[in-house]
Amino acid sequence: MYAMIVAGGSNDANRAFRMHIRAEVVKIFITVVLFVLALALFQSASWLWLILGFAVATLAYWFSLLAV
Repeated sequence: MYAMIVAGGSNDANRAFRMHIRAEVVKIFITVVLFVLALALFQSASWLWLILGFAVATLAYWFSLLAV
């Protein structure tokens, strides 16, 4: 979704920055909606472990980028 929003491309730095911010907000909104949906559909899921697993996976991704 992020790429679809930002892919419009522009030589205007202000427009590119606004598109980046808009894409980030949409990405965070979709993430929250999917977390709520997952917890609603899977009653046995523990919200703490779900959020913790997401945080660990996200940190692992960003730390792996540092190694490149």
